[in-house]
Amino acid sequence: MTASRAQGTPPDPPPDHDEAHHGALGGRLNWLRAAVLGANDGVVSTAGLVVGVAGANSSSHELLTAGLAGLLAGSLSMAAGEYVSVSTQRDAEQAALAMERRELRLTPEAELAELAGMYEAKGLDPELARQVAEQLTAHDALAAHAETELGIDPDELTNPWHAAWASFAAFTVGALLPLLAIVLPPQSVRVWVTVVAVLAALVVTGWSSAWLGGADPRRAVLRNVLGGGLAMGVTYVVGVLMGASGD
Repeated sequence: MTASRAQGTPPDPPPDHDEAHHGALGGRLNWLRAAVLGANDGVVSTAGLVVGVAGANSSSHELLTAGLAGLLAGSLSMAAGEYVSVSTQRDAEQAALAMERRELRLTPEAELAELAGMYEAKGLDPELARQVAEQLTAHDALAAHAETELGIDPDELTNPWHAAWASFAAFTVGALLPLLAIVLPPQSVRVWVTVVAVLAALVVTGWSSAWLGGADPRRAVLRNVLGGGLAMGVTYVVGVLMGASGD
């Protein structure tokens, strides 16, 4: 022990960890998944649609009609898909919790031994594992089993409406960018303006999703840009060919 410690100097504070805990991270990633997927789909699908239509030399009115139709169809489809997906997940979580409640009611001692065994498997010695299991069971048996055995927080079940609205709003916001970029500029530059605006948006969404999720932003940005660029390139070529064949 150093002299400063001997003289009663307070110990160094524990290090500040920036990483999120399991529950907070899981909730954040659920929202992130719905929002980022919605925004990316809105940008890419609408951009591909309007660029493809523009390749056929359509008027601004036709572009606006096609873009709005794609925006509404896509946003509603994303919302419905997220609602169904998250509802299925929530149903599975509720069924697992119901089974756990039944087991706790019918075989409490076996469940206590099971919980102690799981803590022992994580590295606690048998006596301490049993004590931890007993104390957590006395506090909230269902929460202890749900978290350790099922990986579920009974008070933080997934909400299908939240996911649906997040996807709907994110898709709509994402779709507005290529829609406005294709109808507002002059016809001679509208495709290039749309391409640049969409690629810039994909850089932002890719970087944001990676930053919020703690991942490498370069890979996320590269995936977004390549995917969006490929989608616009393919649909534009198809539009040009269809426009030429219709002349």
